[in-house]
Order: sequence, then structure tokens, then C-alpha cells
Amino acid sequence: MTMKQIPITDIAGFQIGYADNQAQGTGCTAILCKAGAVAGVDVRGGGPATRDTDLLQPKNTVEQIHAVLLSGGSAFGLEAGTGVMKYLSEQGIGMPVTPGVSVPIVVQADIFDLAVGDAVWPDVAMGYEAARDSEHNVIRHGNAGAGMGASVGKILGPEKAMKSGIGTAAYQCGDLQVGAVVVVNACGDVFEMDSRTKLAGVQSDLTMEEIMAQLFEAQTAQSAAPESASPESSRKNTTIGCVLTNGAFTKAQMNKLASLAQNGLSRTIRPVNMTLDGDTMFAITTGSVPAVMDVAGMMAVKAVAKAVETAVNEAETAYGLKGRKSQ
Repeated sequence: MTMKQIPITDIAGFQIGYADNQAQGTGCTAILCKAGAVAGVDVRGGGPATRDTDLLQPKNTVEQIHAVLLSGGSAFGLEAGTGVMKYLSEQGIGMPVTPGVSVPIVVQADIFDLAVGDAVWPDVAMGYEAARDSEHNVIRHGNAGAGMGASVGKILGPEKAMKSGIGTAAYQCGDLQVGAVVVVNACGDVFEMDSRTKLAGVQSDLTMEEIMAQLFEAQTAQSAAPESASPESSRKNTTIGCVLTNGAFTKAQMNKLASLAQNGLSRTIRPVNMTLDGDTMFAITTGSVPAVMDVAGMMAVKAVAKAVETAVNEAETAYGLKGRKSQ
């Protein structure tokens, strides 16, 4: 049995929509699962901006969610999730709580993009628009949705950074399908999976090891070394994403799948999961196909890594940041 690449829209039960403000450099991406999806999450970064991730822990009551929102705006952007709730509520979608009232369960993670473009963030109206746009289910890459204000290579400051964005990828093995949507907003470099080929990142002749050594020395001495990063520059990063599958897994297993999927970041982003990042990965499933966790995990790693590559390969120059697609 072989694994083949497929469009992420081939995974039934999910729909993806985008809303963004190109002029000011922010946006959000909604992944709707109107019939409900079993979900898990893995938060590796030390400074996440998230909504309702505690609901996804196996010990807690909620068994299904109805949407994942990936957004810009850092903590400010969390209000966009209310727009997704509003859209779903208007269609009667959600967890029944009282007669005639259902509460849509929307989980969310945001990147820090406030330093790109203008200091604006997705609001309720933008979240609503992303949810409504999902009815078209047309995939966009690079400067789109939550990837509109994404950048990479910020460890030496914005003047040496590059433009990044959002990417997707999906694979099928037998009846099992696994895909990923990833917004790449890393402080370091992005490489082809398991390769030394650098796709985007810090515009410097120094290696990442040399940069990190300078940063350490500068922080230790409490003074700026040549071409060294301010401690503040490494706080403005986060790579977020969501794995989509049709595999029949429990809530606990979906948390494990989200954890396994993070390895896709480790194979393409260096460094990753820094203490002041907010790296967060969701995993959601319709549960329609019997599946083996280790197989789904390997597929998720590949899908996440490929989505990371796509996010930077499709990024266009904007906001004073060079994009690989424009080179």
C-alpha cells in the first residue's frame, strides 16, 4: 500500500475559509467541521495565545468541536473566534445546552503579527467572514488568511527577516487521509524536510549556531554584540497549525496525534518550540475510517512538514519583507 499526496479538500467533513486585511497585514483562517469532530491539541511553545484548549484534554467533558480558528493578532485576535461562533450559531450548529440553544465549540490559536504592517488584528467581523468563506472551500497559500502577517528569521530583528505565510498538504494511504494547515511565523530558519537546503529565514552569513551563541553572549553580558538579537525579537514568534484526518481515534489519541505532528515542525524549522514561542498544533477527525495511530502519525509529520515548506515557498514580498516566491 502506497502513500500519495492529495488536495486537503479531499478530506470530507471539513471546510476551510480565509479572511484578511492585506493593506494592514493580518488575517485569520477558519476550519469548520459542522457535523462535529473529535479533537486534541499539543502546545509546545511557552507563550501561546489560545482559546479553549483546555476543553480538548481527555479528562474534560466536551467530546466534539465545530471549528478551529488560526489567526493573527496575538491575544487581541482571540476575539475573531466569536465571529466563527456567531456564524455557526446562525445555522443551529453547536453543542445543545438548553432547548433551542446550542453552543458552537471553537478552539483557536494566534500568531504574533502586530509588528508586521499596521498594529491591527482580526476582529469578530473578520472571524465571521472567514467562517462564511469556508463555504467555498478554496485553498489559498502564502500571503493569505492567518498567514498574511507571518514572517520568519526574526531572531536578528525584522530588518533581517523574510516573509512567510500559510500552507497546506495532505496524504492518503488506503482509505486513511491526513492533512495539515500550518501558519509559519518562526524566529529561525525554514528548511526542506530532513535537508540542509534553506528555504527562508535569517538573512545573514552566520549559521544559526553562531547566531544563538551571539545571543547568549549578548544576554549574559547585558550588552549588544555585533549583529546580535535583542531578547525581545525572539518573543514575537509562533507556528500554529491543525491536522485533519478521517481516522477513527479517541480524544486521547487525537491529543497524541497532535503531539506527533509537532515533529513535522522539528524537521523543517530550526530552532523551534522556543520558550517564548506559542507553537500550537491541533488535530481533528471525523472518525469515519478505522486507522492505526502510528501510521496516521507518520502521515501527519509529513503533511505538517510539507505544509511548512509550502507556506514559505508561496510567500510573496510584502511589508518590507522579502518573499521566496517573489525572488
